Amino acid sequence: MHDLYAATILVVDDVPANTELLFEMLESAGFTNIHTSNDPYEGLALYERLKPDLVLLDYRMPGLDGVGFIRAAREMTSDAEPPILIVTAQNDEDSRRKALEAGARDYVTKPFAFWELLARTRTVLQLQLLYQGQRQQSEILDQQVRERTRELEETRHEIIRRLCTVGEFRDEDTGHHVVRIGRLSAELARLAGEPDEFVDMMLASAPLHDIGKIGVPDRVLLKPGRLDPEEMAIMRTHAQIGARILAGSGLSMLELAAEIALTHHERWDGDGYPAKLAGQAIPLSGRLVAVVDVFDALLSPRPYKQPWSIETTLAHLEASAGTHLDPHLTQLFLDNADTMIAIRAELADKAGDETGLT
Repeated sequence: MHDLYAATILVVDDVPANTELLFEMLESAGFTNIHTSNDPYEGLALYERLKPDLVLLDYRMPGLDGVGFIRAAREMTSDAEPPILIVTAQNDEDSRRKALEAGARDYVTKPFAFWELLARTRTVLQLQLLYQGQRQQSEILDQQVRERTRELEETRHEIIRRLCTVGEFRDEDTGHHVVRIGRLSAELARLAGEPDEFVDMMLASAPLHDIGKIGVPDRVLLKPGRLDPEEMAIMRTHAQIGARILAGSGLSMLELAAEIALTHHERWDGDGYPAKLAGQAIPLSGRLVAVVDVFDALLSPRPYKQPWSIETTLAHLEASAGTHLDPHLTQLFLDNADTMIAIRAELADKAGDETGLT
């Protein structure tokens, strides 16, 4: 709390002799930052500019009375009750009630004793400065909470980025595939009308869809050719491995990532893995990633295949709608293919990967 006697005080009274008297009384008591006005409208402008800690305000003034001044002051500031002390010759109950109900902090009638006015002035000032101190402390705490929340969000995103890096070390051929899956999945979720919070979660979580591949032996994961049935069975375990790695953290992004890891190889017709879920029994997150994963994988070179052309890839997506892929999401993707192609081109691995876009 700053020095009480350095507080900003505004005196508003249409009678110059009254403002001079109050100024001299306050100055003699040790107050050093006093402003006066004999025009209530000018006083209101000073109130807005100075944001005083206390206003000594007359009740009866031409054009704008004390109640009108208080109401206008309340509209100018966030304070429910401006720090106003009415000093007036109006000693009737109705005037006092109207002023206090409008928001005046106190009400002193003329003639008054000097000591009483000073006592009431100090009391209102002390309460106002205490309120200001509490509000400043609340703002500081709110800022600290915002900063801490931002730090936690950054930490969560960094955990996911690091996990993605682990996966890339095992399977370098995928390159920026995981990043593209995040961007493409988030865009498809946005096009589907999902809330911004879910879109952001997809952006962060979808890149971990294949993290379970770190548990697949190199002889299977890095085999330069098609997998036999036994090897394919081993490869398919990556969905459950990924879910086990990611689930149970209590972090919403990682829990969504676990759901994606487990379900993005399920098929709309129920012939996918690992649980043979069908239709809308497959979580939306898994259905979103399934569409963009097929798109990106077909356009990417692999040890066992060359990249497909964009025309062939889009035709395959269309043919897969309603069997492998969610028909609504697939059509939405195809309707916005230009946007998806642009995102993929922006995040292409290298020149060789661009062959899928010719």
